[in-house]
Amino acid sequence: MKLRLVPVLITSLLSAALLFGGWYMYRQFVIQEPLQKIVNSYEGVKSSRITINQDEVALKLDLQPGTNLRELVQHISTEGQSAIGGRTLNLEVVQHSSEVLDEIWDKAMFSVAEAMESRKYTLIPFTLNQLKEQYNGVTATTEIDDKNVYVSLTNGKESKFIILPRKPETMGVWNNA
Repeated sequence: MKLRLVPVLITSLLSAALLFGGWYMYRQFVIQEPLQKIVNSYEGVKSSRITINQDEVALKLDLQPGTNLRELVQHISTEGQSAIGGRTLNLEVVQHSSEVLDEIWDKAMFSVAEAMESRKYTLIPFTLNQLKEQYNGVTATTEIDDKNVYVSLTNGKESKFIILPRKPETMGVWNNA
């Protein structure tokens, strides 16, 4: 039996193109496009860019000032669960900050870091509220869920969004229970 080289190569190339093309089409139309629609349908999202790897879904978001970041993350996690699957969700927010917002965050950073390390999360809004009283027109919102602390600083058209990862207490077994 003699194999001819040209038909074997053509068959191999067509099979590879069909296999990888089908995988690309599946990823584009079954995973990425529905997730893109879910993200862009949320009020306050100007634009988004999604990168899907085997282990993670990376979202780069451009948000309008005043967008509720915690609710957006919850919306993406629940509505996009079929597309995300078992992958981790990583968010990056495009910053439209100003010198005033950066100055507030710089002044608050030490207290915020201390609150995160000591797990006294109620100190974060207290610190930001004290600092924002020194500046006119600045609003600061702080929200929390089981994975992150979300800080939003807004000054008219400028905004700064910070996502701080939490390490919640793990439940252990008590000897006297």
